[in-house]
Amino acid sequence: MTRNLILCIGEAMVELSGADGPGLWRMGFAGDTLNTAWYLRRLLGHQWRVGYFSRVGNGEFSRELLDFMQTEGIETDLVSRDPLREVGLYAISLKDGERSFSYWRDSSAARGLADDPDSLDAALAACGTAYFSGITMAILPDAGRRNLLKALDRARASQCRIVFDPNLRPRLWTDAAPMRRWVEDAAARADLVLPSLEDEMTHFGDADAHVTAERYLRLGAGQVIIKNGDGPVSFAGAAGAGVICDLPRVTPVDTTSAGDSFNAGYLAAALNGADPATAIRKAHDLSRRVILHHGALVREAVRSA
Repeated sequence: MTRNLILCIGEAMVELSGADGPGLWRMGFAGDTLNTAWYLRRLLGHQWRVGYFSRVGNGEFSRELLDFMQTEGIETDLVSRDPLREVGLYAISLKDGERSFSYWRDSSAARGLADDPDSLDAALAACGTAYFSGITMAILPDAGRRNLLKALDRARASQCRIVFDPNLRPRLWTDAAPMRRWVEDAAARADLVLPSLEDEMTHFGDADAHVTAERYLRLGAGQVIIKNGDGPVSFAGAAGAGVICDLPRVTPVDTTSAGDSFNAGYLAAALNGADPATAIRKAHDLSRRVILHHGALVREAVRSA
């Protein structure tokens, strides 16, 4: 196992965001796990490797996506090709700093990323940390979800650290009940879970952060860090428990990658030995810089780190 490889698992997509002028759009590439991979690559020194596990097509957009990841320092040798499908696409609409999305992803090649259990095992055997999300789970068929979770079980037994962001997106699921079931099944395999309090209160009925933390710890998670927008961030688990209440607040311009960048900031700090409270402060500092700019991948935010 290569302990210095962090492998992010999920779907990378073509992103359309507003450009200057009516009817004009700017094209880029993003997706929740890709966003986190991108920020990790910028936060971690060259002693760390960041890779991506997914599936793309053979068309021009897929080639451009792979070129983009390679240019940004994200390893793509574990991204497979689908001869029939292409990458998905989404567009961002903004109102008062809050974003909404329109998706074209039903036939995305990434839906087949977990079809082959042997490929999953080979990929996970090569890394020391595996990162995935509730969106990763949402896009897969049930067989792919089972394949992925079984592979993560085997990887965790071999000392690979499993990190999971529930990232609850009910529009991607057929119903709320399977969303909750699969998300909790995934969290039960994780050494670190990074939920968002508002989502957990809305979709699981949690009364507060303590309830969220206790629920995930009962399932088997090792550590839980509960994101809370510009409010207090709670943490609980094997590495300690507490609440960070004095985090600075800002008025967001675009919250598209707030959680994804926070996850990267926390994980990068933790991999470099920071305790949970210190890692939360570093993560929040990055996230608040990110949301002062438009788009998912904000170079200005990491240049000022």
